[in-house]
Amino acid sequence: QVQLVESRGGLVQAGGSLRLSCAASGNTFSRYHMAWFRQVPGKEREFVAFINGSGGNAQYADSVKGRFTISRDNAKNTVYLQMNSLKPEDTAVYYCAADRFPVPITTQDVYDYWGQGTQVTVSS
Repeated sequence: QVQLVESRGGLVQAGGSLRLSCAASGNTFSRYHMAWFRQVPGKEREFVAFINGSGGNAQYADSVKGRFTISRDNAKNTVYLQMNSLKPEDTAVYYCAADRFPVPITTQDVYDYWGQGTQVTVSS
């Protein structure tokens, strides 16, 4: 079992930056691949970014590529999402997710563990 607790999101102006963190319980964190998804009301949860267990491989949705960076610190059992050049369309509830074998990585259904979600609002 893995419990995921996300940091508080927030309100930021367009063009600004925000960093989310997600802390995991347990001592097998490095065995879990991690991802960030986001969801707006009335839409399905969409993939944002993925990082493998060692941190050596990261993948991004086209909509955030070049602006967002996913990273992890296995010593701290934490995954991060650094969000730069934020746009109003980035406004959503952001969720971190974990799984040992997420295939495909962009599909929410393959992830067994989820954080509670945190609201990010980008004003224009």
